[in-house]
Amino acid sequence: MKQLGADLVEPQTPMDSEFSTTKALASGTDSDFGFAFNDQNFSDRILQLEIIPDLPESEIDGGDGSVTLTEWARDRKRRREEIKKENEAAESEGIKLELVEDLSIPQTEETLAYDNQDEEAVAMMEDCGEDGGVHLNDQGEDSPRGSESSWSRDSAVLRVSTIHISSPILAAKSPFFYKLFSNGMRESDQRHVTLRIHESEEAALMELLNFMYSNTLSSTTPTALLDVLMAADKFEVVSCMRYCSRLLRNLPMTSESALLYLDLPSTVLMAEAVQPLTDAAKQFLAGRYKDMSKFQDEVLNLPLAGIEAVLASDDLQVASEDAVYDFVLKWARIQYPRLEERRDVLGTRLVRLIRFAFMTCRKLRKVLTCNDFDHDVASKVVLDALFFKGETPYRQRALALEEANAPYRRLVERSYKYRPVKVVEFDLPRQQCVVYLDLKRDECTHLFPAGRVYSQAFHLGGQGFFLSAHCNMDQQSSFHCFGLFLGMQEKGSVSFAVDYEFAARSKPTDEFVSKYKGNYTFTGGKAVGYRNLFGVPWEAFMAEDSPFFINSILHLRAELTIRQ
Repeated sequence: MKQLGADLVEPQTPMDSEFSTTKALASGTDSDFGFAFNDQNFSDRILQLEIIPDLPESEIDGGDGSVTLTEWARDRKRRREEIKKENEAAESEGIKLELVEDLSIPQTEETLAYDNQDEEAVAMMEDCGEDGGVHLNDQGEDSPRGSESSWSRDSAVLRVSTIHISSPILAAKSPFFYKLFSNGMRESDQRHVTLRIHESEEAALMELLNFMYSNTLSSTTPTALLDVLMAADKFEVVSCMRYCSRLLRNLPMTSESALLYLDLPSTVLMAEAVQPLTDAAKQFLAGRYKDMSKFQDEVLNLPLAGIEAVLASDDLQVASEDAVYDFVLKWARIQYPRLEERRDVLGTRLVRLIRFAFMTCRKLRKVLTCNDFDHDVASKVVLDALFFKGETPYRQRALALEEANAPYRRLVERSYKYRPVKVVEFDLPRQQCVVYLDLKRDECTHLFPAGRVYSQAFHLGGQGFFLSAHCNMDQQSSFHCFGLFLGMQEKGSVSFAVDYEFAARSKPTDEFVSKYKGNYTFTGGKAVGYRNLFGVPWEAFMAEDSPFFINSILHLRAELTIRQ
């Protein structure tokens, strides 16, 4: 009697049976099958590697087998450009490549990372050569015997290497090989596949194949690991990309290597597996060049990816955001002498790294008239900065928190050498300005026992002024206390008569309370103020119950008026 439901079971074909093991292998991607690599007893396919010579410009071996990172980068970049030209030439000659679509790929760790991506290396399976095998060029594109593509006409095969491979192992690790074996070898006698690669790629591909079996690499040098990383990207072996990324991160980082990691092809840079490596490279550059004034010449020579990594840091040791803006303009004018290119780079890449909200109003006015920026871009960033400056401190902190995890932290304050200030200017009835300076409790703590912190410059009547907060001894030198001073920047014989008043917010009202009034006729380089602004010792000023810190912020105000 026929069993119920027996007609629902379909017989498996040899291919179905063979690839039913792929999911099982994929679930154990850390298994070591190194013993089976290139072993005929554990293989069901033969991979033939046709080795063609490199372009003359690509022969960078220094004679002793050593290659510097700079030489490696130059060679690989040249090769990518050459391949791009060849592909464009092939397209112009009418060579069309058929894409394999709607494949049912097992959802392994390897294949998930490549969902919904354009496939650079797609195997073509419909037309096979006379030997019953599939032939792929060095880009992973189908190339039947006798095809007249530009590369096959001009490239002589130096040698052919034969490798015994296990299709389930390779298919489990790589969507590329899965598509190759499941769509391109439907007949049982199709046991050969041919890849054509450049001579300099052979070692990396062999390392990659060995990794797919053993999950280990023998390469240890940066250039060798980068070659394997590029091969892993081409053949979609995500686990190997992740492994190479980890090994490269563990090697000593240099400016040269960090810039190289940020200049990898876009397909590699976009891969999630390589993200930790590029993040480490950015952090290294940001740390090395955080004090740009010490390495000004080096930073001015950084490429775009490098300068972006430096400018994205919150820890830049710069005088002010005005100095960042001036430096960006100087860099852009050196690197991009053509105005159109410079405007494009500034408007699309670098404008998001300048924190305009912390620039002085005087400098923001100059942004509006700067020819290096597109007028619409300049107007937008200046308006956004002014709106932010007009917000209450609480709202400003809330806006900064909203973008705390954003890639471009435009509203997060850097650790400036000179503290940002807010300035309100009046022309009538007398020329006057009101300056607001906020200091964090931590900043005040670091002032003890004899530290100083300076504000950014502000202007009144065409003269530049600044505020400076001190930890100093009181008038009788009996205890430490908090002092606030007003200074004029310009040196020389200029004299300037000013009435001034210092105030600070205090609990419980949180309103500004006047602390000191005075007048002074400034000459260049002089400063005036009060040694003990709050009339208490330093310990009382910094106490947990101090009335002068509101949410751990000390709010200071200085009013300056030009004397008639």
